[in-house]
This record gives sequence, structure tokens and C-alpha cells, in this order.
Amino acid sequence: MSKLSNANENSNWVKTALLLDKYRVFIIFLVLILIASFISDAFFTVNNLFNVLRQVSIVAIIAVGMTIVILTAGIDLSVGSVLALTGAIAAGVITAGMSLPLAIAICLAAGLLMGAVNGLIVAKGKVPAFIATLAVMVIARGMTLVYTQGNPIVISDMGYRFLGSGKVLGIPFPVILMLAIFSIMYWVLKHTTFGRNIYAVGGNEEAARLAGINVDRVKIGVYALTGFFASISALIYTSRLMSAQPNAGSMMELDAIAAVIIGGTRLTGGKGGVTGTLIGALIMGVLDNILNLANVSPFYQDIAKGLVILAAVLIDSKLAKLQKQ
Repeated sequence: MSKLSNANENSNWVKTALLLDKYRVFIIFLVLILIASFISDAFFTVNNLFNVLRQVSIVAIIAVGMTIVILTAGIDLSVGSVLALTGAIAAGVITAGMSLPLAIAICLAAGLLMGAVNGLIVAKGKVPAFIATLAVMVIARGMTLVYTQGNPIVISDMGYRFLGSGKVLGIPFPVILMLAIFSIMYWVLKHTTFGRNIYAVGGNEEAARLAGINVDRVKIGVYALTGFFASISALIYTSRLMSAQPNAGSMMELDAIAAVIIGGTRLTGGKGGVTGTLIGALIMGVLDNILNLANVSPFYQDIAKGLVILAAVLIDSKLAKLQKQ
């Protein structure tokens, strides 16, 4: 009887833990909001909230791509370097006198191409994603330094500023773009064959292949989209600064991965989604804002973010084991 009671208690504990896992990202977000409200009255001002969303938008858009890659049990370490390279290309062609629409198209095409290269190396070359994207990260950063000669490229066309600093009906354009991208990708993952195939490949690649899914095509597609989203973030980033910096996007891949993992997407693939990623990115943004409002040194801010990432991975690992029980 005692053993049966202990078994029931363990079962109830596992169910409670899994229920908390389902809503943990929302709970963490609400707790941070509560903390922020106590730290500073300035947090809930419209300007501050829009600033947080504007800051978050760059990493959040990259994190959308990172989500679909991780859902296939992959990883992309090159997104920060791809942002730097595509941003430099956009700035370069604009300063050369090219029209803004064409410059934007070239930037997006370059990101799509860089992502597709990652996908081809992983899918066709059978190179582990970590190694493949690490190599592309180094190559893209080197190409950026060669293209810029290590110097910023200043953009003088004021029309370009709208992408990073413009507003539509009082709402910052980057925020609108971020929400639109999340909405589109939510629909893609939930209601399209491509979305279902992403989950299938991440859940069990061999089973997906036996079911007739073109696994290589799915992998190339998700990496191409990740590069595309990185180039969108590049447009916002360079527009806000009105220049392309050779070191742009440094460590941004880690922020994107953190947003995805905090949002509940499993590193092993097959489970998660962009809704959690959006909340995860907002958690990172609110945490940064809290630390800034509390006048915490940037050095300690990095430590805090690192601890949050570590905690998220440990919780993710523990909950994954519970689900197998």
C-alpha cells in the first residue's frame, strides 16, 4: 500500500512538473514584469515599453529562424555573422547609389543564399550543424571585414532610417515587422505541410524519411529561412545606426538560442514553437531593461544572462527526462 501511495505521489509530482513546464515561460515573464514594476516607475511608461520591444525585435526575428532550425534538431551559429555581412552589403550598395528597394532585395537575397549554403552543407554534405554553421560563421565574419576593410560604412540616405526608427500609427515599425513575422511563422508551423515536416524531422529523422518526407529539402529550407530572417534583422540594425559595423551581430546567435530555449523549444528537436520564442525574447529584453533601470554594470548583466541561459537548459534537460518516464 505504501509503494502504491509513493507511486501515486511521484506520478502527481511529474504531472505538476509537466504542467508547470507548459506555462513556465509565461510565469517567468510575469514575475519579471512584477519585479520591474517595483524597481522603477519608468518601466510601464509607453516610451520605455516601446524601447524594450524595439530592442527585442532584432534578436527576436533571428530567434524565429533559430526556432525552426532547432525544431529539426539542428543549430545555426552563423546568424550574427550573416547579419553583419548582409548589413554591410546593404550599406555598401546604398552608398554606391542603388535605390532602396533594390538594396533591400539584395540584402535579403544574400541572407537567403548564406542560409541555403548552411543547409546544403548540413543536408548534402552530412556535416554536423554545429561544425557547418561554425565554419560559415567564421567565413561570413571574414568576408564582412574584407568588404568593409574593418571600417563602418555610413549610410546617408535618410529614407533608410524608417526601417529601424520609423513608426506606423505610433507603433515602431520594427515591432510591427517582428509581430508579423511571428504570426506568419506560427501559421506555417501549425497549418502547413512544411511546418508538420519540420516537427517530424526533429522528432525522428529516420522515421520522417521512411514516411516519404524529403528531409534534405526541409533542412535546406529551414536554414535558408534562418539566413533570410538574419538579413531582415540586419536591415533593422543598420537602419537604426545608419551605418554597417564590421563587428555587428557579435554574440547575437547566443541571444537567439537563449530566447528559443527559454521559450521551451527542445534542443533535441521536435517540440516547441515560435510563441514561446517570442516570450523568451521578451524575457531577455525585460531582464536587460530591469538591469539597466537598476544601474547594474554591463559586465554583471552578461553574467546574469548567462545564468538565465544555464538555468533554462538545466530545466529543459530535467523536464525532457520526466517526459520519458
